[in-house]
Amino acid sequence: MKSALMVWGGWEGHEPKQCVDVFAPLLEAEGFSVALSDTLDAYLDRDRMQSLDLIVQCWTMGTITGEQEKGLLDAVRGGAGMAGWHGGMCDAFRNNTDYQWMTGGNWVAHPGGCREYTVNIVNRSDPITEGIADFKMNSEQYYLHVDPSNEVLATTVFDGAEAPWTAGCVMPVAWKRRWGSGRVFYSSLGHAARDFDVPECREIMRRGMIWASR
Repeated sequence: MKSALMVWGGWEGHEPKQCVDVFAPLLEAEGFSVALSDTLDAYLDRDRMQSLDLIVQCWTMGTITGEQEKGLLDAVRGGAGMAGWHGGMCDAFRNNTDYQWMTGGNWVAHPGGCREYTVNIVNRSDPITEGIADFKMNSEQYYLHVDPSNEVLATTVFDGAEAPWTAGCVMPVAWKRRWGSGRVFYSSLGHAARDFDVPECREIMRRGMIWASR
């Protein structure tokens, strides 16, 4: 049986526990043994971290100690998968550039707050997005600083209504990448648990976690 650790906390506006509770049963249905933790000290247990198949984090902002960060990064570099969504993965630990290097991007803005926008699937042959058509979201449209080495699966286009200089900007929404021997998957969707009521949003995240797993 594969093992997954889901770590949640940080800013409560992103409903970290509620979001984790959406996906824990889905991973269990895929044959994972799922453990939940509401403390970053979970990353300090080196033996356990090195044995994990998948780490899912939903921890917006906050701070991480050097030893906690090392435990996480070493586990992924050694082959554990890493997956997450929205601010829980790419607006965490803003002072930690090695962490940002691992995730492949970091949040900088969401012009206009929650708004309707289109998610465009740009890689229709990847197993994470195969068979999924473009779809609408009514949520925060994340503007991110992203790593050019990411393998982008989905994008969105900014209309510039709130920030005119961004008009026409094509922004990655979902990507996958490598960190050492580990696979990393990220989706910028998932501001609140209700976002995952959108079937495409939930399915991309479910598939991404499975892909990332060791």
